[in-house]
Amino acid sequence: MSILQLRDVRYSYENKYQKNEVLRGISAEFEQGKVYALIGKSGSGKSTALTLMAGLELPDAGDILYEGTSTKEMDLNSYRREKAAVIYQSFQLFPLLTAVENVMYPMELRGMKGKEAMEKAKDFIRQVGLPEEIFHRFPNMISGGEQQRVAIARALAMNTRLLLADEPTGNLDTANSQNVIDILVRLAHEENYCVIIVTHDMGLLEKMDVVYRMQDGMLCDCT
Repeated sequence: MSILQLRDVRYSYENKYQKNEVLRGISAEFEQGKVYALIGKSGSGKSTALTLMAGLELPDAGDILYEGTSTKEMDLNSYRREKAAVIYQSFQLFPLLTAVENVMYPMELRGMKGKEAMEKAKDFIRQVGLPEEIFHRFPNMISGGEQQRVAIARALAMNTRLLLADEPTGNLDTANSQNVIDILVRLAHEENYCVIIVTHDMGLLEKMDVVYRMQDGMLCDCT
């Protein structure tokens, strides 16, 4: 069963001068255990689609369904906190929190106590292949590749099976890019996550299970 469905999703940006229809009725299904790539030129609508899937906005028309329920029927704050974990190109770690504190944060929001949250956070950091030495380092004390892996660990701490990644390798060199993608592929194939990646990096596509291309607000399956 699909964890996420897009049904004839439409979205427009409008100002006093013009209306720009960014998504023109896109439909797709996303299952657990698979890695999906969403590709396309700048302005094609792929980042807007990810924004809607993340619950940051609602579609103008059509529906985004998480486990069969439309995001229009959900509390979006709860959806963003509990259902859709987003990994960003710029990492977006809290600079004044250590690596382990960054990963603890979503668990503490759910009411998990400090000691339990810390132990689980350490497990998530180990799961993305980082050593214990980085547990108590601040983001500016670790490399970009390590920061992105901490960001993935924080996404795992949200306890959802849906991972949305917005250009997760955009600020990384080739070796770190491959490491990050390998982690995301493993999470899908071995841990049954649904991973959806917006990317410009065509070199990553051979590792994807399904590739969708956005063009002029429309979506096609390229696999």
